[in-house]
Amino acid sequence: MISIIKQRNLWWSISAGVILMGFLAMAISWGSPGIGAPLRPGLDFVGGTRLQLDLDCTEVGNCDQPIEIAKVREVTDRLGIANPNIQITGEDGTGVSIRTKDLDVEERTELQNSLAEAIGTFDVTQTQIDTVGPTLGKQLFTSGLLALFVAFAGITLYLNFRFQLDYAFFAFVALFHDVFVTMGVFSILGLIAGVEIDSLFIVSLLTIIGFSVNDTVVIYDRVRETLQFYPEKHINDVVDEAVNQTLMRSLNTSITTILPLVAIFFLGGETLKFFALSLIVGFISGAYSSIFIASTLLAWWREKTGRAILATVTEGEGEILDSTPTTD
Repeated sequence: MISIIKQRNLWWSISAGVILMGFLAMAISWGSPGIGAPLRPGLDFVGGTRLQLDLDCTEVGNCDQPIEIAKVREVTDRLGIANPNIQITGEDGTGVSIRTKDLDVEERTELQNSLAEAIGTFDVTQTQIDTVGPTLGKQLFTSGLLALFVAFAGITLYLNFRFQLDYAFFAFVALFHDVFVTMGVFSILGLIAGVEIDSLFIVSLLTIIGFSVNDTVVIYDRVRETLQFYPEKHINDVVDEAVNQTLMRSLNTSITTILPLVAIFFLGGETLKFFALSLIVGFISGAYSSIFIASTLLAWWREKTGRAILATVTEGEGEILDSTPTTD
């Protein structure tokens, strides 16, 4: 039997370290002139135009050298495009992604032609152009935050109705843990790899908190049932038993959910790639927090508040001598 209570300081330290690194990355991102937000916002939120261009490698010598950011920036500067976000894409550096202010058809055409003259012929079948107005971007961001708030509020009400207040509070802590871990990872990716978040990222966060609270409820249900039948047991023993009884179910659920997401990440298109990655990070964090954070925090709190044992019994007859009132 695995005893997670004995090593709870280790589990808490791991989580604290990951979250602190995420907060540090978010602080750096916020202070960065090119980002100005905790996570690098995508086109969905800030508005503007994004061009994704890939060199036509069917032409001889067209893809011999990777695209240089300096050459792309020379073109944008010459056309008077201020502060564009430029990223080199593709395994061989033969693609370029440019995000800039809202460009009309004539300006986009001029930019594409100028880049082709300076860099090489682009594959028209791979060209992607996305345009989002700033008003729509702001609406999407506001709607996403509202959706997260409503989800958290609904889950909190459900947990308060289903369990006691301390159960609900620590389940809520686990949800925040999963959201912060996912945001932290994507903040780091935004700094080192230029990964942007879009409206699908908000969808992934909503999915993650739903998955996480499901695992936590399963463990808490087992804790509550055990306390009902064995109120004389110490809360540490009860939590260890509950986690061990539900461990394989949690692992099997997580693995079978994550495997298709891994396939989407490696084999799916660019649109779903980072959506799948955010779910992978969140689901792993959700399984971890349910097992190692929510349950151990509940046991710690019950010890601190003098409710580690709900009742005592006589040695001979098993009669309950003192029972602490509980709604478990």
